[in-house]
Amino acid sequence: MDGRFETFTVLISKINRNIRKIKTEEVEEWNLKSPHVSCLYYLYKQNGMTAKQLCNVCDEDKAAISRSVEYLENNGYITCESRAQKRYKSPLCLTEKGETVGKAIAEKIDRILASASEGLTEENRQIFYQSLALISDNLQKICDEYENRPMEKQ
Repeated sequence: MDGRFETFTVLISKINRNIRKIKTEEVEEWNLKSPHVSCLYYLYKQNGMTAKQLCNVCDEDKAAISRSVEYLENNGYITCESRAQKRYKSPLCLTEKGETVGKAIAEKIDRILASASEGLTEENRQIFYQSLALISDNLQKICDEYENRPMEKQ
């Protein structure tokens, strides 16, 4: 297939931009940013998590999650009740405000996923996600090889 590289990279970039735009537009009423959406969504779906767990499920670095957690806590969406452990490993819980917004975000995400999947059969959707996961894993292996390469002498 000619143009595989262009098609793949352009479509992935376009999907990513559209997701960020949708996140921004859909949560504008709550003055939230894209990373906050993911945190609230997973905290709502999992009924609480640690910042470390959020890093894993959101695929964000520790600093980005730390900034999001701080914003969400300062604005009354989440609480961190345990101060005994390291903050990064302390459980985070949604406040009543966070629960309300988390539920609304989850409902919006369900609606958007249904719209984005229009025209796909359940079988095609499963194959698509399996293929996307395989491509992601393969690209990660390539990146891991770069990181594990010995430094060349200059």
